[in-house]
Amino acid sequence: MSVVVVRPGSPLEGSVRIGGAKNSVLKLLAATVLAEGDFTIRNVPDIADVHCMADLLRAMRMTVTGPTDGVLRVHSPADLLPEAPYELVEQMRASIVVLGPLLARFGEAKVAMPGGDDFGSRPIDFHLRALELLGAEFESRHGYIHGRCDRLLGTKLLLDFPSVGATENALMAAVLAKGSTVIDNAAREPEIADLAAFLNRMGAQVLGAGTSTIEVEGVDQLFPVEHEVIPDRIEAATFLAAVGVAGGEITLEGARPDHMDMLVTKLAEMGMRISPSNDGLWAMANKRLRSVDFSTLPYPGLATDYKPLLVAMLSVADGVGIVTENLFAGRFRYVDELKRMGADIRTEAHHAIVRGSEQLSGAPVKAPDIRAGAALVVAGLKADGETIVGDAHHIDRGYEHFVDKLTSLGADVERR
Repeated sequence: MSVVVVRPGSPLEGSVRIGGAKNSVLKLLAATVLAEGDFTIRNVPDIADVHCMADLLRAMRMTVTGPTDGVLRVHSPADLLPEAPYELVEQMRASIVVLGPLLARFGEAKVAMPGGDDFGSRPIDFHLRALELLGAEFESRHGYIHGRCDRLLGTKLLLDFPSVGATENALMAAVLAKGSTVIDNAAREPEIADLAAFLNRMGAQVLGAGTSTIEVEGVDQLFPVEHEVIPDRIEAATFLAAVGVAGGEITLEGARPDHMDMLVTKLAEMGMRISPSNDGLWAMANKRLRSVDFSTLPYPGLATDYKPLLVAMLSVADGVGIVTENLFAGRFRYVDELKRMGADIRTEAHHAIVRGSEQLSGAPVKAPDIRAGAALVVAGLKADGETIVGDAHHIDRGYEHFVDKLTSLGADVERR
């Protein structure tokens, strides 16, 4: 079993480059299904989830090479197999977004029910309902979703909830649908805007991505393109949390502060100093931070992926903070691991009450998912003795060279 070992050390200092956004590149790879030909995608992180999505495309007869030096190349053939097998889909929930593109291009799709991170039920009803309104029909057999349509037809979609995945599936389906589609109550995340930019380069006609209303005029054909992925705001948040816990002064090269306005505001309330730099974001924490309350909300609110990191920060902050999870039930499963390290946390329904301690205590813990695993490593920077984070393969799903980057900032972290 792969583990990350963390020991407390000196304050962090230096610069790290923020890689491409995991939550964007996976959807861009799904979008390559929409057109025949050769794609080049740049600023691609070399992480496990990218390799999993690449394997999924290969299972559909596509050719994928890389990422090599951040460049990934995809060949989408004419005779693509519109089927996503269980053994790959069950590893990663994001793979459900191949459903819309397959239906749009081929009029059929067979996709296994998704798996992924273990933090509560996340039904795909929103995805299916949106695609049904565009003209698809579905049935479920033997663990697979079978979808069929003639040509999808543009329509007005009002999402019950601004689901990122449902917005992406509907958007990728609508670009080849006949006529106009309006997606209301759409997700507004930067990754949605990145996907829309990719689709527009391919020849789609998409307006309003990044707002709650997206307008799409369907086209008959799309074409392969080159594209550079936006930087990963969750990776940037992880290093901001690290310097908040360990103290110090760092620069995050390539980070986009405009993608993290609410997070930066909250960290400033806690006592961190953060400002844009020439090529990213500068941050400093020169004293113990103070506790604040926060709630997760759809973008531009605080992302649920930030929450484990912020809970780790509150665990060593001065005072008491109340955390409210508004998006996913069950996403406090890492709290017991932090409590093993001496964190004073009490959970009630979708709330957590965190009373800060000056220092935690190193202990063996296990990462239940990507962000919680990173948060446990961050907590270990302020824990006496050794913190051994097991199941570190979860961290590899979302972070490239995570341990190496922390070490370059002066953290006492190693991979075993």
